[in-house]
Order: sequence, then C-alpha cells, then structure tokens
Amino acid sequence: MKRLATISDVAEAAGVSKQTVSNVLNTPAIVRPDTRERVQRAIDTLEYRPHASARRLRTRRSSTLGIRLDPMVDGISGSVLDRFLHALTEQAAAYGLRILLFTAADPDDEIAQYRRLLDGADVDAFVLTSTFHGDPRTEWLIANGHDFVTFGRPWGIDDMDDPQHLWVDVDGCSGVREATAYALATAGPRVGYIGWPSPSGTGDDRRRGWLEAMAGSDTPLSNVELDALQIAVDDGVASGRAAMADLVAANPSLDAVVCASDSLALGAMMASNRGIPVTGYDNTPVAAAVGLSSVEQPLVEVAARVLELLVGEFGAPTPGPGTDLPPAESRHRLLTPRLVVRQSLDSAGGRLAPDTTQTQAAGGR
Repeated sequence: MKRLATISDVAEAAGVSKQTVSNVLNTPAIVRPDTRERVQRAIDTLEYRPHASARRLRTRRSSTLGIRLDPMVDGISGSVLDRFLHALTEQAAAYGLRILLFTAADPDDEIAQYRRLLDGADVDAFVLTSTFHGDPRTEWLIANGHDFVTFGRPWGIDDMDDPQHLWVDVDGCSGVREATAYALATAGPRVGYIGWPSPSGTGDDRRRGWLEAMAGSDTPLSNVELDALQIAVDDGVASGRAAMADLVAANPSLDAVVCASDSLALGAMMASNRGIPVTGYDNTPVAAAVGLSSVEQPLVEVAARVLELLVGEFGAPTPGPGTDLPPAESRHRLLTPRLVVRQSLDSAGGRLAPDTTQTQAAGGR
C-alpha cells in the first residue's frame, strides 16, 4: 500500500518549514506568491491530503453546518422537514460540507446548543427552520457575529430587507392564491379557508393568498361572507375535520376549501360527505396517496439556495453594524411553489378520479 504523504514530506520537497506549509494550507495570503506556488506543486506531486481533524484544530473550522432536528409533531406535515434535510445533506456534500443534526427543547435551549457547538469548533454556521415573530435565535446569532441562513423569513423584523439576515423562503401567499383561484374557476365562488391562528408568519402569509384570490373573484363576496368562510385552528387532522364540519354548517352552499397544510386538508377531506374539493399545502406523500390536491414547496431548490447564500458568507464573520453590505436583494431568495391538482370537476359537477393529476406553477408576487 502506498504510504500517505505527510506535512514533513511536503516541507522537505518544497524546501520550506512545516509552518510554511501550514500557512499555505490555512492562511495562504501571508505567504509570498513564489513560495506558495512551490509548496502547492509539492502538495500536488505528493498528493498530500491534510488530516481533517488536525486541520479543524488548527483552523477552528469544521466544514460543518448545524441544524436543529425539530420534534415530530405531525407525521403528515412533518415529512416536509425530512425532505428538506435530505436535500440539504445531499447537496452540501458537493461543497465539501457536512450536516450536523442536534435537538433542542425550545429556542432558548437551541441557543445554548449553538454556544456548545461553537465553543467546540464543531460547526461553522447554522441553518435555521421554523422561524417566527420575535425569534431570539436570529437575534443572538446576529449579535454574536455568527454565520447562518434561515429557511423561512425573519418575520416581523424588516423581513424583506434586513441585510444581516440571509434567508430563503417559499412564497406561501402566491401558492395559496393560485390554489384558491383554481378552486374559484373549477368549483364556484364560495371557497372556504382553514388556516392557523394569528399571529403566525407563515400562516398569515398563506391566508393573505386566499384573501387576495377571493377579492379578485368575478363574484366577490362581502366581508361578512368572507368571515363566515374562514376558520383558524391548530394544525392537525382532527382539527381540520372539526373545522370542515363547522364550515359546512355555516355555509350550506360551500363550493371548495383550501387549507394551510395537508394535515388540515386531510381532516377536511374526511369530513366532506358531499365531495367538496379540498386543497392542501406541502404536497406530502399522504396527499399523493389519497388523491389530494396540494401546493408543493420546491425543497430541493430551497436547499440549493440556502447553500448558495451560506457558502458566499462561509469562512467570514457576519458583518457588524456600520459595515458596508451587499444589496439586500442579493441576500435572500423567495421561491415560487407549484399547485399539484389531483381532483377537478367535470361538466356535470362530479368529482373526477385522482389519476387526473396535473400541475401548474403558482405565480410570484
């Protein structure tokens, strides 16, 4: 077996000290160009590969991104994060990066985990999910100058233009607006909405899409009628089922329903005893299995954009107050979801079989 080259071998071949080789590997800017080139030729000739653990100790860099593994709250909508983590891990490898998963009981505990991981040089940056109004995690990371990107906007803190906060999100307003417009065109003017209680950054964004589509209907409804067509409940199948029963009772001529999640939509579909079309959000495997229309988030692209933004900052501290920063539009990505239609109405008003699947992109705002 061929013996692996050592840093001493490289130093001897290049006629320099081991410290100079280390400088070329870790802080090349301080080495004279001709010396740097000579060392690099020796590295290439000997096929020297620095030991990852030793290099991590020297540089305090781990080439690792930390991300909290959220607790499994719902087996349906919870699969969205699983798909995102898979895409992120797969694509991170192309950058030579690794993903470290950790758990935390709450946001304060998550911040404590940040401290522990950073103190041990176990991670270089973080990817955050499930952002919310007044999120202390992002405030702490910005205040302490650590690199991070969030999957989800920094709701409530200049969420579109904060240059210190790198984020990627999916335009939920656009997705729900498209789903509602489709329901209006294929089912009728009385499209109900089952969403989450406010304040909820993501939930309020999706509800706004329903309101915009209803306002643009050919037969717009009064505010009183709109109030009767919407209901806010905690996420879950049972909640969706109860909410659907209440909507039908309050609106005997209900034409269709759009929901903030597939969990709510599945419950609503189970409670619909007269074939009312239901559309969910997230396009989970359950939605596909039962023939439920749903809005699909482009999770593979989300992962790609998270890494794109983070690698641009990787290895550099987060700029402090007063530092010149790139334009805000270059520091966030708002992606467009697509509507996956698995149910529609024929000319007689009957519901078609789930195998009539079609897809269409939701327009950006």
